[in-house]
Amino acid sequence: MRINKFLSSKGVCSRREADRALEQGEITINGQLAQLGDQVNEGDLVTFRGSDVLDTPPFVLIAYNKPVGVVCSTKEKDNVIDAINYPERIYPIGRLDKDSEGLLLLTNDGELHNLISHARYGHEKEYEVVVNKTITSDFIKSMREGVKILDTVTRPCEIHKTSKDSFTIILTEGLNRQIRRMCEELGYRVRSLKRVRVMNIKLDGIKLGEYRDVTESELKELKKSLS
Repeated sequence: MRINKFLSSKGVCSRREADRALEQGEITINGQLAQLGDQVNEGDLVTFRGSDVLDTPPFVLIAYNKPVGVVCSTKEKDNVIDAINYPERIYPIGRLDKDSEGLLLLTNDGELHNLISHARYGHEKEYEVVVNKTITSDFIKSMREGVKILDTVTRPCEIHKTSKDSFTIILTEGLNRQIRRMCEELGYRVRSLKRVRVMNIKLDGIKLGEYRDVTESELKELKKSLS
């Protein structure tokens, strides 16, 4: 098994993080620095950032209601891992920017992380958004059909106006600060943004700053969607 897939399967990190750690010389196989593409065989001793990779930890998938001000990057202060202080090593699936709140999934399963987070799979994420002025029919039409940002045009999406200055939107991609950039391109500014759903998992019932385990029935439905 390739070293990045091995580490992902053990819940140590995602494949992408493993590749970065390989480039930085932070992984060894039987005492030798590992390289991109190296294989791990049965009986090999693998270390990741100085720690032996041994038994697979218990599977974890939690749903967290992230407050504004908490960041997803573990390299910054006030990050989500510090905020949750979970007893097992976990990492966020995708990102939710510092100025946004709402549902964030975290896991220790690298394969699950990849299947949910990669935009090419087109999984739905739903948001509630409030902007700084009255929403027009032209705004809704433009958002629905696609807006040019970051040298591309966003995918067509589902959007519904919920009040004079708020709407819900369902995206199947995750460009950097996508909703904020889309609104800015159309002359609007986002006042608040909350993610309320990722695929079949909803924010309902989770207090701000708290988390819960994803249920067995939710996980079963989730895996069915990913298969």
